[in-house]
Parts: sequence; structure tokens; C-alpha cells
Amino acid sequence: MAEQALWTRARLGRCGPPLDLLTARFDKHVYAPHAHDEFTVGVCVGGCEVIDYRGGHIRTGPGSIVVLAPGEVHTGGPGNATDGYAYRALYAAPALLTDGTFSDGVPHFREPLIDDPELAAAILRTHTDLNTCPDPLEAESRLPWLLTALARRHSTARPTTDAIPGADRIATVVRDRLADELLEPPSLAALAADLGLSRYQLLRAFRTTMGLPPYAWLAQYRVTRARRLLDTGLRPAEVASLVGFADQAHLTRWFRRVLGVTPAAYRNSVQDGWH
Repeated sequence: MAEQALWTRARLGRCGPPLDLLTARFDKHVYAPHAHDEFTVGVCVGGCEVIDYRGGHIRTGPGSIVVLAPGEVHTGGPGNATDGYAYRALYAAPALLTDGTFSDGVPHFREPLIDDPELAAAILRTHTDLNTCPDPLEAESRLPWLLTALARRHSTARPTTDAIPGADRIATVVRDRLADELLEPPSLAALAADLGLSRYQLLRAFRTTMGLPPYAWLAQYRVTRARRLLDTGLRPAEVASLVGFADQAHLTRWFRRVLGVTPAAYRNSVQDGWH
């Protein structure tokens, strides 16, 4: 398999700040010493990489999480002569890790190599999904939540309380705004500011009350609206844009998740019932 480094830019909410995602696979490439302004959060998906960091060496393996702090010089290369290394990484502003924690400044990770299979799997799922379709609301619903979990579990920052007073009311307000503005949903940061909350508090309240994050609730609501439009005879390609999906593939992916069939198959079966 050829060496590759593929970058995707996700946006955290409509008009929100960008966050870069990297999918990389190398046989022999060795990085020159460098540093990033953001946290580098990577998950090894194959082979072994050796990273020089803080005067020592980090040796990754499949499933391991690596967290490199902003401004810390590091380099990386293959851990052996045969296997190469493959990983997925995201580059997160420090503020994304402090929401939901009591932290003075930038969270500190004593150990850059983290063994947390559940969190590693969640990061990889999110990375893969956002590479396929970097939907702004989905990125803002999932990435800050995961990064807060990373800081709460593995940094020196202390977690805040999880109890959110008035969670039901908060969730209802957010749900109604998303439903009213499904074509261009507001950012969670803007909704949180309107409610006097942090984004983490809004996400916690919504997930606790609704049982799923805002992007998933909105996707299911869009599927319900799409189904009604398909019932009228409209084609899936027309329906996708009318309910706020990025394209027909985006509609199809969610339609199958929610209803178990593609929009085209559903439309055809409904039309067959008319004859």
C-alpha cells in the first residue's frame, strides 16, 4: 500500500472554528522535529511508530492513543524495518479539552501514551465518519465531547459536576431550534451562549434528556421529514437538500440507519403500494 497522508478539515458548527483530521500510512517516512499549536491526539491503527518526545521515546501499537501537547517538539518514524505505521490524528485547540473540567490553563497529560480501548474506538469512529462527511453540527457534537472525556479521564484537570439544572428545559429549547433551522442549524456554541451555558453543559443536558447527541437527533428528524417528502413522489436527490442533508449519500446513510432501507428502495415500495 502506498504511503499517504490525507487531510480533512471539519468545522465545529456552522461558521465555527476549523479542526484538522489526518489519516496517514507510512513505510519509511521520518518526520523532521516539529511542534503544533494544538494538541495532537492520534490513534495507531497499524504497525508501530516511535516518537521522540520530552527527551524520551514513545512506541505506539494498534489501538494506543498518543497525546502530544501544544508547542512540544517531537518527531516520529517507523518502529521497525518491515511494518511501517498507520494512524489517525486530530489537531485540537486547547480550549476544546478544558470544557467540563476545572483546569488552570492547558490540561497536562503526564503520560503521552494512553491505553483506553473504549475511547480509542470512539475517536476512530468519529474520525472515520467526519472524513466521509465533515458535517459541522456532527463535528461540534462529537469532537468536543470526546476531547473533554480524554481530559477528564487522563489529564491532571479535575472533572466538573455532571448535574445540569433544568436539563429538560435546555434540551427542549435546543431541540426546537434545531427543528426550526434544520437547513442551516445554529452552532452549539451559539446556543450554549444564548442559554448561559458552556457547550459541554449543553451537550450533557441534551444527551441526558434526549438519549442521543444533537446531531443524531437532528439527523433522525430530517429522516422523518424526508420520508414524508418521498411519500409525495419526490426523488431522493431532491429530498436530501430540502431537509438539510449535505447530499444524497448523506441522506442514504442516515435513512438506512434509522429505517433499515435506502430512500430509493423506500420510495419504490411506497409507489408500488399506490398501484
